[in-house]
Amino acid sequence: MASPPESKSAFRTYQPTMPRPASSSKIQRTLGGLDQQLDEIMGMEMDRGQTAAQENRWVFEIAWEVANKVGGIYTVIRTKAAVTMEELGDQLIMLGPYNESTVKMEVELMEPENELIKGAMEGMRKKGIKVFYGRWLIDGYPSVVLFDIGSGAQYVDHWKKDLFDLSRIGIPWTDKESNDAVIFGNLCSWFISDFRKQFEPTESPLIITHFHEWLSGVGLMLCRLKHIDCSTIFTTHATLLGRYLCAGNADFYNNLSHFNLDKEAGDRGIYHRYCMERAAASMAHVFTTVSNITAEESRHLLKREPDLVLPNGLNVVKFQAMHEFQNLHAKSKEKIHDFLRGHFHGHYDFDLDKTLYFFTAGRYEYHNKGADMFLESLVKLNNLLQVSKSDVTVVAFLIFPTKTNNFNVESLQGQAISQHFKETVTKIKDKIGKKIFESILRGDMPDPEKLLERSDVVQLKRCIYAAQRPGLPPVCTHNVNNDANDPILNHIRRIGLFNSSHDRVKIIFHPEFLTATNPLFACDYEEFVRGCHLGVFPSYYEPWGYTPAECTVMGIPSVSTNLSGFGCFMEQHVADPTSYGIYIVDRKFKAPNESINQLARFMYEFCQLSRRQRILQRNRTERLSELLDWKSLGIYYRKARYLALHKTHPEVFESLYGNNGDQMTMRYPRPASAPPSPNSSRASTPVTSTEEEEDDDEDEK
Repeated sequence: MASPPESKSAFRTYQPTMPRPASSSKIQRTLGGLDQQLDEIMGMEMDRGQTAAQENRWVFEIAWEVANKVGGIYTVIRTKAAVTMEELGDQLIMLGPYNESTVKMEVELMEPENELIKGAMEGMRKKGIKVFYGRWLIDGYPSVVLFDIGSGAQYVDHWKKDLFDLSRIGIPWTDKESNDAVIFGNLCSWFISDFRKQFEPTESPLIITHFHEWLSGVGLMLCRLKHIDCSTIFTTHATLLGRYLCAGNADFYNNLSHFNLDKEAGDRGIYHRYCMERAAASMAHVFTTVSNITAEESRHLLKREPDLVLPNGLNVVKFQAMHEFQNLHAKSKEKIHDFLRGHFHGHYDFDLDKTLYFFTAGRYEYHNKGADMFLESLVKLNNLLQVSKSDVTVVAFLIFPTKTNNFNVESLQGQAISQHFKETVTKIKDKIGKKIFESILRGDMPDPEKLLERSDVVQLKRCIYAAQRPGLPPVCTHNVNNDANDPILNHIRRIGLFNSSHDRVKIIFHPEFLTATNPLFACDYEEFVRGCHLGVFPSYYEPWGYTPAECTVMGIPSVSTNLSGFGCFMEQHVADPTSYGIYIVDRKFKAPNESINQLARFMYEFCQLSRRQRILQRNRTERLSELLDWKSLGIYYRKARYLALHKTHPEVFESLYGNNGDQMTMRYPRPASAPPSPNSSRASTPVTSTEEEEDDDEDEK
């Protein structure tokens, strides 16, 4: 393969650099100049593509989720775009499918100014392919090339035969998703090939192609099988077979090395998909996953050791003052208070100031997402609070979307009654206020007995009688289709937590994602998370886990497991996760009952914390947000691209992977204000806070 044009940056030799100066951020002090060293080694400055353009270096990011919101990878691609554009600018081109409904809202369509892109598109259009160019309306404003999958269906039989001849992988006609993957992969490799052919013979462009998940894997296979001049990266965010095995309640992690892979895939009707994924992982110059737990899974199921782990990040918006996110917590919590006042009318016998909100959310995968473990631990938590005669009430929300027949009448009626009471009391309050004002103006002291008129008393009594209800508050806010077979509702029936007055733990199952137009909560998902006290995600199968990461960024403590990518990442990079409000349940080396007891103990100890201790813990949790920022984690993707170039151009690009891989490890220290006890989450008097933990109790009302 020809060498690229000479560039000072491309040929830069690694020289050790001094760590960057200490800053007010402990995260930056922890990184100790890692990203600066990496930039020095790779020569990849954050200059919006100027260096990449000088080196004639191009990056194609290919995923089914580009400008197409159909899964969690959409969040990865979307949030990472800004930091990638800071590095590559218009040298980055994203390839995805054309989804008209999404494109109308998220993409500004236009004709490309770049002649290389224009030429490749025109060649495909002449063959009847509908291909669109535009700018994705997200942070970074990246270029996207979108292919109409339907317009490529005319070639699907030919492409499937071609794939079989090249790889011996046959695709059944009945599997629409796999057929779409074949069309998408062929369109992507076609575009990349035509793009490469437009360079002059004397030019040697450096083209890096990054494929995400098995749906784009055919494109990577064709790039290699047809010898297209490009470096390839394949990232699996979760293995196909792993997800299917876990959904079937298999003892997955204890049998990873014992599964008959071909038989398991064949029994589930996904053998051809499994072959596509395994082939893409095997043929890629660089194979990556998103977490150490998925790396272990890939080692056994895809038979290749990942070259790198690329953790998922988020775009973190930092507040100027520490108390700002605490104020947001208080405001959002008040909206949840309003919901509870209506939902529990007639049984509203607990103090909201002593009520804690726990929640879990995600795809409705009852076992994989740990909903079964969460419910079992809530029973034990309820018993612990009752035995200790605690005055704390826990309201546990389960937010898993499933098919429903809309909101149930009781839930809507409760909110209507609560709103009516509020309006009645407001009118009476205004009348009383006016009387007091007039009396003071006349120089008289108000007579308390005359402030409340007889008609006002009658109205208030009618409200009290109207608040009474014969039954218990509903555990579900919607009418669930086929509720007799719903796993969560059946589990609630079995454990008997029906929101009784004597129960210290209340349960609310909301089978729909939260939006700002929700008539019950009147808040979107982000506001709801900010208003809660603890997120609980005891997942059994979670390759990464954006839900606990989102909690961390918002300063909300969370529970994860050592079988989730997020939990493994925090155990690896944070010296004492519990001190930062990151509780990690052991589901890997403990029996289910032991894990349930551990989760119940974590939640009980959290209930024992004082308000001041919870505030300090939220401050620490929020400080970890920089660890999850793409500005910190983007360096892993830069290293993957560099490694891919090293594999295809070893004579030009010096190896960073072998000699300096250890430098990719970050370790965030234990907070100075954490209690000295190993069980630092237990209720105890915290050490005087540091300057970074300054905040007042009045921030949380």
